[in-house]
Amino acid sequence: MSKTEFEFTDSVMYVKGVGPNRAKALEKLKIFTMYDLLTHYPRTYDDQRYITPISQARIDEQGVFIGTLYNINLRETSRLKILSATLSDSSGSIKVMWFNQEYLQKKLFTGTRIMIVGKVKFDTWNGCLAINQINSFAILEPGEKVTLGLKPVYPATATINQSVFRTAIQNLLEKMPPIKEILPAQILKKLNLMPLDTAMRQIHFPKDAATLGQARRRLAFDELFLIQCGLMLIKRQNTEQKLGITCKKNGALVKKVFESLPFTLTDDQLKTFKTVAQDMESSLPMRRLIQGDVGSGKTVVAMLALVKVVENGWQGALMAPTEILAVQHYNTFTQMLEKFGIRIGLLSAKVTRYKKTREENYSKIANHEFDIVIGTHALIQDAVQFAKLGLVITDEQHRFGVTQRANLGKKSEVVPDMIVMTATPIPRTMTLTVYGDLNVSLIKQMPPGRKPIKTSVKTVRSRKTVYEFVRSEILKGRQAYVVCPLIERSESERFNSVDPATEIYEMLSRGIFKDISCALIHGKINPLEKDEIMTRFHDGKIKLLVSTTVIEVGVDVPNATVMVIENAERFGLSQLHQLRGRVGRGSEKSYCILISDSKQGAAGARLDLMESTNNGFELAEEDLKLRGPGQFFGESQHGLPDLKIANVFRDIETLIEARNAAETFVTSESDLSYFAGLRKNLALAYGDKFNQINLA
Repeated sequence: MSKTEFEFTDSVMYVKGVGPNRAKALEKLKIFTMYDLLTHYPRTYDDQRYITPISQARIDEQGVFIGTLYNINLRETSRLKILSATLSDSSGSIKVMWFNQEYLQKKLFTGTRIMIVGKVKFDTWNGCLAINQINSFAILEPGEKVTLGLKPVYPATATINQSVFRTAIQNLLEKMPPIKEILPAQILKKLNLMPLDTAMRQIHFPKDAATLGQARRRLAFDELFLIQCGLMLIKRQNTEQKLGITCKKNGALVKKVFESLPFTLTDDQLKTFKTVAQDMESSLPMRRLIQGDVGSGKTVVAMLALVKVVENGWQGALMAPTEILAVQHYNTFTQMLEKFGIRIGLLSAKVTRYKKTREENYSKIANHEFDIVIGTHALIQDAVQFAKLGLVITDEQHRFGVTQRANLGKKSEVVPDMIVMTATPIPRTMTLTVYGDLNVSLIKQMPPGRKPIKTSVKTVRSRKTVYEFVRSEILKGRQAYVVCPLIERSESERFNSVDPATEIYEMLSRGIFKDISCALIHGKINPLEKDEIMTRFHDGKIKLLVSTTVIEVGVDVPNATVMVIENAERFGLSQLHQLRGRVGRGSEKSYCILISDSKQGAAGARLDLMESTNNGFELAEEDLKLRGPGQFFGESQHGLPDLKIANVFRDIETLIEARNAAETFVTSESDLSYFAGLRKNLALAYGDKFNQINLA
């Protein structure tokens, strides 16, 4: 099927070698258009510059082998289907093995000439060398000449193999007209970037390794530059193009509340509040992310900001992800602020389910009888109308979607100031990329008296000793958490080694803790029941709480001194650190015990790091190194897709170059005429998100 006019947005089925059937199969890889196919970048490259004679095959070395197949055989075990054959060339023979690809039996025959790229291993079953880690292979026609070089290896499916991808993309590149530049000439020259058209062609079929490196750098730069520009354009729209509220310098009320604090703020807290106050005194809307490790004292900074906005005649709103956290904030704020005449309201499921109470609170919010309103997502219900909303704060912001935060901001007739807070340490590279539209403040210092949590890794064989220690702590009057990765065991997990929360709870509550009050909490429990359990745990009526990660963001329980995390290898570093932060909130020494038999590889490295440091920011950077960048862009943040070619850890220098270039580009008045073209490219690459930006 062909098409005379070329448009990147045309269906991929019009590419020669694709057609309707393969186009349908490509949808599994989210390839719908010609642009999607063009930017379906290789995940790696086979070095096919040199043919390896079979006689020179060496264990653990990769090679390119060309020969003829003989002795093709399919053997089945209880877990695998193994297709094997003998590959021969003029120098010798070697065994070749494919695993669970029995469909190849219909394509491979005795006498088939084939090229295989793979790693050689010693086959202990047959006692010989074998190519059993196959990267790619191609069936060769009689007399077909092999083109050597760096060959792309694409993310593929069983029905769309490497040969189909290479042919289709080669056909697309031949049909595609030269790609127009999207970057200003001064950026290209200053950073010595390869032309876009050259880079797009060389990334698929590079002539050599040096050219591939240049192509990859150019495309990674473009990806990061477009995202940075988009985020800065959002920031420009939210700040420079809109007037917000303007607060006066800190007055008597802020000073009275500040002086009444029962503790001394750390230097980081003081610095962050000073920066927040300066933002609030500007006519431009504040957009600030406050990152603070678990227990670093972000909430007091948020409280002071709310006091400042109240002192200037506005209302403030604080949105928390759970009812129990909202109630905790409400109780803390009431205790500290009501004596100064600040009126505080609470909106949550417990409050809003009673019509009379709900309508009374709605009325008080609308009539400015509440100065500060604390609540859950109940704050963004249509019926909630603020009289004069000037500051919006979201706590544990990663638990709210960007739409929910925006909806809360729309409760004001003006553009309110906004603070988003997180106790999840975010690597610097991720902050630069994902939160490019926010200014960032860090609170790294811990308040005086906060004791480090002693963390240790134990094997499953030590479980009895671990829970005897937990029992001894509870008998001293303390409380404890036990965290599990799963709620219950599914049919597919019947025989694995993961112990779900339901089974651990039964084992503990009927065993060593049978005379101690225990409870089980997880995501499938009714929210009201969940809050009731957490309240009883907070009040000390429950001594041992078995849970999934629903307690990752929870209530302060200073009396909880021990956390046991079962199958700790199942969690990422940042999540383990978040969970650990549930203990160590009181004056007593606290413990986090990680139970795992996985001491090898990345899992073992994560557990070792947890033992060695309590610093969440160090752990976040290491987590990024161990697990890769992951899905930094999703609906929960800015609606952007995953990075296709850039890697925010590996490409940190390119990221900083892109950010600096974007800052210069977006703020330069002389480049305003270029915004329309830039927006078109942003929309092509990242959907409609950036089409909504008003650049007038």
